[in-house]
Amino acid sequence: MSDWHLYILRCDDGSLYTGVSTDVARRFREHQRGGQRTARYLRSRKPVAMIFTEHVGDRSAALIAEHAIKRLEKVHKEALARGAVALQDVLVQYASRRSKRNGSNHPVAGKQHH
Repeated sequence: MSDWHLYILRCDDGSLYTGVSTDVARRFREHQRGGQRTARYLRSRKPVAMIFTEHVGDRSAALIAEHAIKRLEKVHKEALARGAVALQDVLVQYASRRSKRNGSNHPVAGKQHH
C-alpha cells in the first residue's frame, strides 16, 4: 500500500489547483518547472504555494478525495486549507451526496443487501 497525499496549490493568478501524489514536494517542483509532467491546468498558471496537504491512504482513497475537493467552490477549498473544515468532514458529505444521487442510503453507492 502506498502513502498517497491530497494537496492544494495556490497559483499566481489566485486560482487553486488540487492534486494527489505519493511525493508532494517532488510533484510541487514538477509543477513549478513546467513541461510535460506538469498538469495541463498549471501550464498557463504558475503555482506559488502549497496551501494544504494531507495523507489520504491508498491510491483509491486519494482519487476519491481529489474528486470531492475538485467539486468544491473556491471558498470551501480555502476553508479546508486554513483548517476551518476537516477533510474527513468534506469526504463524509461527499459520500452522502453520492449515495443520495445514486438512490442508495448505503455509503457505498449502488451496493445492495440481500
